[in-house]
Formats: sequence, C-alpha cells, structure tokens
Amino acid sequence: MNFVEELRWRGMLQDIMPGTEEVLNNEKVSGYIGFDPTGDSLHVGHLTQIMTLIHFQSAGHKPFALVGGATGMIGDPSFKSAERNLLDESTLQHNLNALKVQLSKFLSFGEGKTDAKMVNNYDWFKEFSFLDFIRDVGKLITVNYMMSKDSVKKRLEGENGLSFTEFTYQLIQGYDFYYLWKHHNCKIQMGGSDQWGNIVTGSEMIRRIDQGSAYALTTQLIKKSDGQKFGKTESGAVWLDAKKTSPYKYYQFWLNATDDDAKSWIKIFTLKPKEEIDAIIAAHDETPHLRIVQKALAQDITIRTHSEQAYETAIKTSDFLFNNGSLDFLSSLQEEELREVFEGLPQYDLSREELNNGIHILDFLAVNTQVFPSKGEARKMLQGGGVLINREKILDGELVLSSSHLINDRYIIAQRGKKNYYLIVLKD
Repeated sequence: MNFVEELRWRGMLQDIMPGTEEVLNNEKVSGYIGFDPTGDSLHVGHLTQIMTLIHFQSAGHKPFALVGGATGMIGDPSFKSAERNLLDESTLQHNLNALKVQLSKFLSFGEGKTDAKMVNNYDWFKEFSFLDFIRDVGKLITVNYMMSKDSVKKRLEGENGLSFTEFTYQLIQGYDFYYLWKHHNCKIQMGGSDQWGNIVTGSEMIRRIDQGSAYALTTQLIKKSDGQKFGKTESGAVWLDAKKTSPYKYYQFWLNATDDDAKSWIKIFTLKPKEEIDAIIAAHDETPHLRIVQKALAQDITIRTHSEQAYETAIKTSDFLFNNGSLDFLSSLQEEELREVFEGLPQYDLSREELNNGIHILDFLAVNTQVFPSKGEARKMLQGGGVLINREKILDGELVLSSSHLINDRYIIAQRGKKNYYLIVLKD
C-alpha cells in the first residue's frame, strides 16, 4: 500500500494536486509540513500532521519538519478570527528547541536518506530585507490571486479585518516551499485542509520562478462526531507536554472518546494495520460496554507520546480513582506525579507538628481540613461507614491519626463516600 492509499483508507486524505500520487509512487521524494512555534508544546491538534509525516517516512520518503521561526513572528491568518501576538526571538528559539524534542518521539531524525530533518525558515529570512522581498517575491503573486483565498476572504469580511503583516503570510509560506524545493529537493508540501491556499501559492511560485513542478496534499481537519473542536476540553487544549497535560489526563482524553470518534481516531492516530483495526472494532461491537476501541487507542497513543511507564501509571491511576484499585502504586510515585493523580481534586495542608501530637478523626475531617463542613456531618458519615482513610474504612469514631497513617511520609488520602477524594499534604 502506497503513501496516498494509506492516508485514504485511514480517512485522512482531503485534497491532492493532480500528479502527486504518481510522483510519490515513481520515486522517493522529500516533502514537508510546517509547525507553528508560537508555543513550547504541540497539542493533539498537531497529531494528524505528525502522523502524516510518520506515514510519509514509512513509505520510504524523506520528511522535513519546518518550524516557522520567521512566520511565527507574524501568525498564520488562515481561518483565525483575530491577529496573533508577535513573539520575540529568544522565546521563539526556546519553543523551537522544545518542539524538536517532541517531534523526535515520533520521527527518526538523522542524516540518512529517509531520516527526518528539521528546518527553521528564520534561517533564510533573517537576511532577507523588506525591499528584496517585495522586489523578488512580492511581484510573483497578484493581489487578486491572494484575495481569492478563502482564508483571506473570511478575515476581510470579519469584524477584525486583516493587517498587511498577516496578508503577506501566504507569500512567506509560498517562498518557504520554493526555498525547500530549490535547496532540499522538497517536491511536496502537506498540511491541514485549511492550508491548501498557502500551499498552492508555493507551488505557483515554483512554477513562475524556475518553471518547476511541485505538488500538494492536505488532510482532513478532525472534528468530534458532535461537531465540537477536536483536542479541546473544558480545561483547554490537550498538550503533548506532560507538564501541561499529565499522561493520566492525556490517556483519559482518548479513553473518553465516543464510539464513533474512537473508531475514526484509531485509524488516524495509531499505526495499527487495517486487519487489526477491523478486528478491534468487531470485538468492540460485540461488547461495547468494555470500550475495547477506546482502550486500544488510548494505550497506543499514550505510549508513543509519553512512555510505557507513563501508560502503566495512567492505568493504575484510573483503577485507583474509579475501580477501587490498589493504593500500593502511590508509594512509588514522586511528589509531582502524585499531585498529578489528584490534580483538580480538593487538597489540604497539615502541619507535621499537629500530626505528631495526634489528631482526633473528627477534628481531622472537619477542623484541620474541610472534608466535612461540620463534626456532626463527619460523625454521621463515620457511623454509616462512609469515611475511608488511605482506602481503609474507618469504623472507630475515636481514632487518632498520627504519622503512621502517612503515605510516602507526606500524604493522607481521605474519602467521603466512594468517589469523593481529598489529598492531605503534610507541611514541615
């Protein structure tokens, strides 16, 4: 199965320029996708393009990841409602370094024929004067041509309009394609379907400057089955950086996909072959309550984005919070990891001196912390067997808590009922 056929059956392919598939089938070529460096982490919205480069490399072609140090200073106006803030050079460099580390988890970088290569368009634009640019590049594309693009039309019709800075973006991206075609033999540019206008501007430049041939391919923009934007949650974007989105939350994002979304996403975001995916979907349809597709999807993408260990921790965290799993694994976690497990849940501080002196269970629950609003409510729940400390049901209403109840010599986990967790952190 060739590269284009791979994208097609996985439901990724959107637009393809005539002749592209033939060129890819007849020779091994270089191609590229651009990534926006306005942040120091990619998010799951970038995964479609990352997967495209993975398939491109697997098919024997050479992928280039263009990280736009120059274009990042402008901001792509494509289907955005407002102009982006501009970044300084030091911030952009930090972001570029971080993005290469993330992309290296998915692509094989090196100097081999099919090894991926990262390039920064700032390297060829930093010495390009404004007058040189408008003389050598600006004259190639007419304003009529640029204004015919949907991305420009939408901004011109919107409330915020379009600045000249952003209007030039498609010229800059078009020149990127020409530069990579000229100096790195990149014959194809790929991207999301919202990039089609910018991509074909580049192929047009190549034709006009050197009478060369270049090709284009775009992938579908991923949406949830309910029409909501893919990659967004109530708490914001789902990042590939573990410090921004913990592996547990990352795993949960994929695990909580609807059946329809999971069946689509497992084709797009994993490398599993068609036969295996068909078998997974068939097994899922027989026992949908087991969420077989979601689990296979979440496992695959969590391991590739983070690690096997991160996936195991995410599983144990899920079991602990939702399935009454073992408390033992918490003892092996570092403080930052343990806090991630309880991120978003109520947390209270407690002094070591107080605990060393002993704290009556009712004071612990309603005075030293606010697990309960009053001792009366705490006592009532204790009598009903609804209070747990470190997963053990407390039946002794006169229990005195001490340092012996600590996990990792620093934490106590209280539960009010089965699902309400509270993390108590000891402060020296």
